[in-house]
This record gives sequence, structure tokens and C-alpha cells, in this order.
Amino acid sequence: MGQDQTKQQIEKGLQLYQSNQTEKALQVWTKVLEKSSDLMGRFRVLGCLVTAHSEMGRYKEMLKFAVVQIDTARELEDADFLLESYLNLARSNEKLCEFHKTISYCKTCLGLPGTRAGAQLGGQVSLSMGNAFLGLSVFQKALESFEKALRYAHNNDDAMLECRVCCSLGSFYAQVKDYEKALFFPCKAAELVNNYGKGWSLKYRAMSQYHMAVAYRLLGRLGSAMECCEESMKIALQHGDRPLQALCLLCFADIHRSRGDLEVPAEQRDPELSQLPPLIHEAWLCMTPGSRRGLPPRHSCSFSTARQRPIYSWGSCQVVLTIAKALGPAQGCSPGPSSPPCLFVLCSL
Repeated sequence: MGQDQTKQQIEKGLQLYQSNQTEKALQVWTKVLEKSSDLMGRFRVLGCLVTAHSEMGRYKEMLKFAVVQIDTARELEDADFLLESYLNLARSNEKLCEFHKTISYCKTCLGLPGTRAGAQLGGQVSLSMGNAFLGLSVFQKALESFEKALRYAHNNDDAMLECRVCCSLGSFYAQVKDYEKALFFPCKAAELVNNYGKGWSLKYRAMSQYHMAVAYRLLGRLGSAMECCEESMKIALQHGDRPLQALCLLCFADIHRSRGDLEVPAEQRDPELSQLPPLIHEAWLCMTPGSRRGLPPRHSCSFSTARQRPIYSWGSCQVVLTIAKALGPAQGCSPGPSSPPCLFVLCSL
């Protein structure tokens, strides 16, 4: 497969992906990877595969393609491509909660010689490093990294990067229990989406709405939390973003727990569920069947973690099992001694 044909097939895959025909797009890109001899085309298609598997929650596959992309960058002998591939490797490890590896790969990115891509991607490297420090609860270094990423965004007029940093800052302040700031930054992200995001992916709006929902719940504004979470879930379902669907389901469970719905199974909570949009109602019901197995019926259960977590109700347990099933044993994180529990990574309370 030559250079022109490779480019055409990559564009075909992008069109399929943007129209939510994800599996067909993956088939096109995989075929390009198998048949194309054009290194530049292979590098680009590997980037597409990394992004697609990230949004589908297939983090092991994301990591695999990131490693292959590094080998391709070395063959190209181009520092810009090497920086981009190491950033994808850092992100892959971040998704798998391998935070120490993420920090190491980010430092490798920052240590590469000055390149054109360095000016464009430096903020994203700092953002990924900040997320890793936050995952390790190293709060001061996390904040420093986020502030550095924010400076990159402002200096380069990069509203997309600023939006992503604001969402991460929302998570940061939620963890340090400054709930007003935990709401301020996602609201700022939503404002950026409204002002500049006409041509952006819907995932930016979905993520800002999700982080607003978390903050509203922590502030006790449960009605607003539910509205934002519904909006985020609708977009996640339309876009096929499985990890965000899982986060929204857990947020729904936390909202119900905050309301005191402690013992009623989710599928029997008809008056509440009937108020949700049909897509959310369908997702909730479709993703929970069969999750009762292995748990005592109609009893609350708690998750033992390094921190004292609240008691989760039967409905919340169902959602947690749904998340584990959606991510799969190969994709979920396995926290080590220095890593936070998987659920704490997904949604801090």
C-alpha cells in the first residue's frame, strides 16, 4: 500500500470514527497497519488507534499501539514524532494507573532536545504528569504541573488544553476538599466549550459536565448534579465513550446515596429512573443485569481501602460491578502499595 492510498484509508477510517462506526474504523486502520509500507502513514494510523482505544477503555491495547508507535518514530529518526509517541506511552500508563511510569515517560518527553512539537505538546506533557501526581496523591507537585500546563495553554492560545487542565483542576480540588474551586474550574471548562468549542469533539463538553456533576454533588446541590451527569451520560452514549459512561454511572450512584436511596436495587427504583432521559434509563438497566451474582441480596457492602470509605448501598455495588465488567480484567487498574484504590481513581468522594 503506497503513500497516497495509505492517506486515503486513514481519512476513511476517521470519517467512520467520527460517525460513531468505531469498529469499522478500527478494521480500516488495522488493515492499513498490516499492509502499508509508508512509515509516516503507519505513525499516523498508530496515533488514531491509540486515541480510539483510549476512548473505548481498552487501555492495554492503547499501550500496545503506543509502544509500536515509538518503534516507528525511531525508524523515522524524527524528534517530533518521538516526543509525540512518548506522550502517548505516558498517557497509556496513566490510564492503567501506572503513575510512576507515567511520570518517568513525561520526564523523558521534557528531556528531549528542543523541537517544534515540544512547544505544542509541552502543556499536554505537564497535564499528564499532573494527573499522575494526583493519582499518587502528591498534591503539591500535581498542582505545580497543572499550573505549568495552564501557562502553556495561555501562552499558546490553546483553549482545548485549557479546558482539559480545568477539568483536572476540578478533580484536584475535589480531592483536597475545596469544593467551591472544584466547581469553579469545570464551570470555566464549560464556558470555554461554549465560547470556542463549535468545532471540538463533544467529549470536551461531556467531561466538563461530568466534573461539574461531581462538584455539585459534593456541595449538596443534587438536582444540579443530576442534570449535569445526565448531559454528560447522553454525550458519552452517543460518542461510545465507555470510560466516561462508567464514571457517570458511579456519579449517579453517589447522587442516589447522597439522597438516601440506600437499600433499593437500581432496577426497582422506577419513580426515580423514569425521570431520566430514555438513553440513560436504557444504559442503566442494560448494564446492570447479572451483577447481583456474588453479593448477598439486599444488603449494603463496603469496599475496604486505605482510606475510610462510606458504606455503599446495593445499588451502588451494582454500578461498581458494572464498571469492572465494562473495563474488563485486562483493562482495569491493579493498585499497588503506593497507588490509590481503583474506585478512588475513578471518582473521588
